[in-house]
Amino acid sequence: MFLTCRSEAWPIAGRFTIARGSKTEAHIIYVEVTDGAYRGHGEAVPYARYGETVEGALAALDAARPAIEAGQTPALTGAAANALDCALWDLRAKASGVPAWKAAGLRSFSPLKTAYTLSLDTPEAMGAQAAANARRPLLKLKIGGPDDLARVEAVRRNAPKTRLIVDANEGLTRDSLKALAPELKRLGVVLIEQPLKAGEDDALEGYKCPVPLCADESLHTRAELDRCARLYDAVNIKLDKTGGLTEALALKRAAKDKGLRIMVGCMVATSLSMAPAMIVAQGADFVDLDGPLLLAKDREHGLKITGSMLEPPEPALWG
Repeated sequence: MFLTCRSEAWPIAGRFTIARGSKTEAHIIYVEVTDGAYRGHGEAVPYARYGETVEGALAALDAARPAIEAGQTPALTGAAANALDCALWDLRAKASGVPAWKAAGLRSFSPLKTAYTLSLDTPEAMGAQAAANARRPLLKLKIGGPDDLARVEAVRRNAPKTRLIVDANEGLTRDSLKALAPELKRLGVVLIEQPLKAGEDDALEGYKCPVPLCADESLHTRAELDRCARLYDAVNIKLDKTGGLTEALALKRAAKDKGLRIMVGCMVATSLSMAPAMIVAQGADFVDLDGPLLLAKDREHGLKITGSMLEPPEPALWG
């Protein structure tokens, strides 16, 4: 077994803004593993919110190289673990001839309709974004400021028939959530994602929100699931948080056993990140795998995307 890893930067179409800041490029780590006859690859996004950097993730992989190349399972987490895990899934699929979706236990691998994310901006600009995407079945809009209600109203005016998810990225307080939630219900919002900071969301316990609440930053792996099940109605599973496809599948099963609704999400990244996440997203309540739609260009052999419909990946991409 031989390991190759590197950093890559993919330009975003314009600027992507959430409550914590803006960026114009997606910075990822790319991992390739080969057994000499077959190659598998994966990518991941180290996320500063979780104390990760591209340099740190690459250093962790390099330190684990002897174990990886000896066929052992190294103690990696987050983005580094994700890129390696997905590369190994791809390698096993190529070497065995068994597609990754079959190895994951699925009976079929179906196309998926993804949400499309509207970047945080002024109400007028977000209304314009909504108008340009009003035919999409599901929009996810970023909020995080005093004009949040005006933002959602502008989106609803310009996309009157579209289902809406609101993502606060930890940008609200319990009081602002309680004031905003009834208005979001009135505007037909179907889900509110991570309203409070991950370390302060115990304040949600006992609160009967009129719109279902979804954990994102508060949930990484099964280790946080019991706590989140007391506070939230749904969970957002991302491979960069779980540390790969293996844990993401286990987390999905455990969350469903607890009666939680499932969202499968992504960071801004290429189709190589979306391909393994599509396995987890089969049968999910909400799919948010629009990363490639937010980029100026995608990876070679990228997913075929028509409107908001994602086709399963070809083996030339992954799996």
